[in-house]
Amino acid sequence: MNRFPWSLRVAAVASLGDENRRRLFDFVAAAEQAVGRDDAAAALGLARSTVSFHLDRLVQDGVLAVEFRKLGGKEGPGSGRPAKLYRAVVQEVSASVPERNYDLAAELLVTAIEQSTADGGSARDALLRAAQARGHAAAAADDFAGLLAAEGYRPADDGAGGLVLLNCPFHRVARGHADVVCAMNGAFLAGAAAACGMDPGRVEALDIEALRAQDAATAAQCCARIRPL
Repeated sequence: MNRFPWSLRVAAVASLGDENRRRLFDFVAAAEQAVGRDDAAAALGLARSTVSFHLDRLVQDGVLAVEFRKLGGKEGPGSGRPAKLYRAVVQEVSASVPERNYDLAAELLVTAIEQSTADGGSARDALLRAAQARGHAAAAADDFAGLLAAEGYRPADDGAGGLVLLNCPFHRVARGHADVVCAMNGAFLAGAAAACGMDPGRVEALDIEALRAQDAATAAQCCARIRPL
């Protein structure tokens, strides 16, 4: 799914637990163009009233969108009212508890492999470049904390003007490949910080294994923090 706020993604997954809504979402997502309620009802063998209810619920949950269009190529007076049609906003819906972003890790790793294969360079260097560029592209000016929250880091004030990041979006992969994943994570955060007009040097690596040894509550904490000014 697109990076909707985590709470909306969880709600969307819960909504799709209903079999009729899941079937309707699959039907609309697979269609080449927006579909109407009558077509969906006929295709799935459901009552039109049932289809209308569930399609509108999927719109409310953010996975479908509505558009109005006159069908059959008719325009002008007497051509009838525009039909209410539905199209998928996303092609898939996923969420995890706690929040994770393994799609981003996979995308960056594949990009690094492609770049290093093309130019014969280091895959690690290509990964860091890709992560920094992605962080820079993802950031909105002057809203670094907002980006951290949107990407699942759960930023919290450290009491000294900095931020601790209570959640690692790459937790399961990082546990077995910390050197690579934590370096990628640091490059992503540095790119985002720079795009927001912050000193990338404020992104500081932590000895997360040492912290975990001291306190089990830090088991899912990010391997970086944001130093105070």
